Amino acid sequence: MRTLAVVGGGAVGLAVAWQAAEAGWTVTVFDPAPGSGASFVAGGMLAPLSEGWPGEDRVLAFGAAALAAWPAFAERLRAITGESVFVAEETLTVALDGADAADLRTVAGWLAGFGHDLRVLDRAGVRALEPALARTVRAGLLATTEPAVDNRRVLTALRAACAGAGVLIRTEAVTALADLPHDRVVLAAGAHSAELWPGLPVRPVKGEILRLRHRPGVQPAPSRVIRARVHGRQVYLVPRADGIVVGATQYEAGFDTAVTVGGVRDLIADAEAILPGIAEYELAEANAGSRPGTPDNLPLLGALDDRVVAATGHGRNGMLTLALTATLVPGLLDAESSAIAEIASPQRFPALRLSPGGVR
Repeated sequence: MRTLAVVGGGAVGLAVAWQAAEAGWTVTVFDPAPGSGASFVAGGMLAPLSEGWPGEDRVLAFGAAALAAWPAFAERLRAITGESVFVAEETLTVALDGADAADLRTVAGWLAGFGHDLRVLDRAGVRALEPALARTVRAGLLATTEPAVDNRRVLTALRAACAGAGVLIRTEAVTALADLPHDRVVLAAGAHSAELWPGLPVRPVKGEILRLRHRPGVQPAPSRVIRARVHGRQVYLVPRADGIVVGATQYEAGFDTAVTVGGVRDLIADAEAILPGIAEYELAEANAGSRPGTPDNLPLLGALDDRVVAATGHGRNGMLTLALTATLVPGLLDAESSAIAEIASPQRFPALRLSPGGVR
């Protein structure tokens, strides 16, 4: 039986471990605190179209493929664990001023060129869909194929799926990949991946996020994901069974995961500008995590040498891309490839071929 070590127990690592075990590997996951990193504080949006911008063709292609992988992945999770992870079916991006409204039309035109049909809405169209939104909203862009998941339900389901597939989870830190006795290794340690493979172009990007709990008598949360830009800052509101997740700030701050007063202030102010009713919600949590960013906003997915495969660098789209990543990794372990996997190949960064981390 072939043995596999998965280093990193976030959503990506657990999903990879589950799929590899189902493909016949004997899998051990190593993580000192599984499911407690960036995956635990994610918004859960599956929105590669709404987040796209002209010129980011490769990011769009990978994101669209990742989105397409989710229905079958989620259904398999539900069948095995009984856990339904979806919390919204659509994404609505709104504009508060004329410049942002023009940007929505630009994005819609660019996406149409790739066969993605999004609806541009005027003020009345937005209010017809989501009447609780602020009257200052001028336009919207509706993506009917972009759902959202509850990240914590996903983690719960993945733990259960791993247990059912015989995956062993060891709450231990790995300090050197060479110390692992397994036949193969998947490096899925998120923002910490470069500590185990020097030269890997992955860095921590801090993100703060709020969880607001609905209170009796208060206006319910929107049924869709709501995205906007307020004072140049991106903000999103994602429904949950008990309220709303509001996110997310983005800082180049190393591994600092302290929640700042300024970050909370900006998130609340920006969210209230879009949905005034949130002022009556309970502030239940304020968290921060370190997202694993890469220079081109694509993950690192593929062989680093003849033993180690990378599955890291998913940035702010870890939830979106985990289904595709988990589907592709078993093939990558057997030296299989595909056009979509090539988009995220680590070898697009030539320096990695001679990285000092390449000797294991």
